[in-house]
Amino acid sequence: METTTTQKETLWRNPNFLKLWTSETISQFGSQFTGLALPLTAIIILSADPVQVGILNFAGSVPWLIFGLVAGVWIDRHRKQRIMVTSNILRGSILALIPIAAVLGVITRLGIPFLYAISFCVGFLQVFFDITYQSYLPSLVRRDQLVEGNRNLQASASTAQVAGPTIAGIIISIVTAPIAIVFDAFSFFASALALGRIDHEEVIDKEIVKPSVLADIREGLHVVFSNRMLRMIAGCTGTSNFFGTALGTLFLLYLIQPSPAGLGVSENLAGVTAGIIFSVASVGALVGVAVSTKVARSIGVGPAILGSILIGGLGAIPYYLSGSLTVSPLFTLGGFGVNWSMLSIMAGQFISFIATVVYNVNQVSLRQAIVPLRLQGRMNATMRFLVWGTIPLGAITGGILGEFLGLRTAIGIAILGGSLSFLWVLLSPVRSLKTIPEHMG
Repeated sequence: METTTTQKETLWRNPNFLKLWTSETISQFGSQFTGLALPLTAIIILSADPVQVGILNFAGSVPWLIFGLVAGVWIDRHRKQRIMVTSNILRGSILALIPIAAVLGVITRLGIPFLYAISFCVGFLQVFFDITYQSYLPSLVRRDQLVEGNRNLQASASTAQVAGPTIAGIIISIVTAPIAIVFDAFSFFASALALGRIDHEEVIDKEIVKPSVLADIREGLHVVFSNRMLRMIAGCTGTSNFFGTALGTLFLLYLIQPSPAGLGVSENLAGVTAGIIFSVASVGALVGVAVSTKVARSIGVGPAILGSILIGGLGAIPYYLSGSLTVSPLFTLGGFGVNWSMLSIMAGQFISFIATVVYNVNQVSLRQAIVPLRLQGRMNATMRFLVWGTIPLGAITGGILGEFLGLRTAIGIAILGGSLSFLWVLLSPVRSLKTIPEHMG
């Protein structure tokens, strides 16, 4: 007990970790605005169809396929703090172009290609930030604090997901979707300021730099593919992301589609409705943060990862079932009608968010712990290439399925596929892990 208490106190007294945590909290809160406002700008302002929404999501995530592996090499050779600060400043500046275009009255003239370009550029910078972020944490905290560090960082993301979507939805309904993106732009600037205040001397070992970028990429690929645990986690997460993105691509369209084909929410209330659904459901993420380490200690790291990915997939079932439920309000809350469809989705998402956080905290900590520090960038780049590389494919697949099979059928296919992603872990050595093993050397 004394050891556990000391580790927690040491982590929270680590000023550099606190600055990283503050930066992430600010950025995560701001991202809730763009997460809702960007697709709503496409759907409501520019009348985008399912395929165009799919392409928009594709544009934002395809940089993982194009640049993911190269980014890992770059990150291992350069100062990580500088990469993260630069990425946030540039992302804030690029996103600010959307509200500027709306204020100038040219956003409809620029059309959907303008949003594609913005989404691609922000996605490109996100590749470098996210890989750096996961590779930076192990240098700021001790190995035995990785789970605690990831749990606390996940807590900031989960807290933002609780309050952020509702606030974003309300602001979107007041100032319109494109103008609301200005809040995310400012959050990136504030996040960059917090990151810039981290006082940590990074050591770049020039001797590990290979003469060839391809040699470094091959080493990163070897780290992942030579380890069956990493390989199967990548397959599991990639499958879940593929079908989850397909589902997410269709949801806002499904929300405003008239009943019985959709949920029949009016366009002016779409942002508020989605915000409330995600905010209430995101309370589950906070529960996940609270129980993630306890679950792993109770049943073992492997069973925690396996059980959480299975439950997380099943939690999406209410998306499909809600199409069969009545859309008549059960009660009104502040002028906002709540029906069975909304309640069922909230309940499913609540369970899914708990499971997703338990899965992420434990599998990310496992990955970070078993790989040497000098290979963290390339390992994370390879993992992100594999697991986020499926996101653009899922986005475009979801859009095509929604266009040609109908929104509800496409959602059913996405849920079925996502619920089977647990098979990767079930068939791997991960399922039997009781504790996180030492690194591979």
